[in-house]
Amino acid sequence: MKCSLLSRPMTCAHDWISRLVLPGDTVVDATAGNGHDTAFLARLVGPGGKVHAFDIQEEALRSARERLREEGLLTDAVCFHLASHSRLAELVRGPVKAIMFNLGYLPGGDRNLITRTDSTLAALEQAVNLTAPNGILSVMCYPGHEGGNTEAAAVEQLLSRLPHHLWRTGKYQLLNTSTPAPFQICAFRLD
Repeated sequence: MKCSLLSRPMTCAHDWISRLVLPGDTVVDATAGNGHDTAFLARLVGPGGKVHAFDIQEEALRSARERLREEGLLTDAVCFHLASHSRLAELVRGPVKAIMFNLGYLPGGDRNLITRTDSTLAALEQAVNLTAPNGILSVMCYPGHEGGNTEAAAVEQLLSRLPHHLWRTGKYQLLNTSTPAPFQICAFRLD
């Protein structure tokens, strides 16, 4: 699962996160969806770590919980929050080694229920403060759906303004794919 120019943006995020997260760490899936990132994070931190998974849809949390059960990863180390990611600081104690956002809508779900710019920006501001030194903040943006372009631009603007002496932020996007192409922004917090 190494990142290369042939990789999808999410593959690169997983590669970078897997290099930083250790067993026993605390991590967050801010948009649980169908549980792919929740399971990925649970494998990394193991039973001694802590995974917080957020979603506003019960259907998404059921799906994520079932995925973890099928993969043998459903333990007391995983905490599901039926809540907006904008409640991150209220429900998670830092420091957090990795926080993942996969914006847009629940694949296979109601496409009218989407992440919203205001709650996403509130969550990201909280995530910046919760991220541990040598930690990572990962945001997968999908500008192709209604409201997605505005949200993606706001996310990029917020993360590009992080202070350079504390953060390194980069964007990974395939340029010769569908328009507008999804992209990944990762911010690494320096120690």
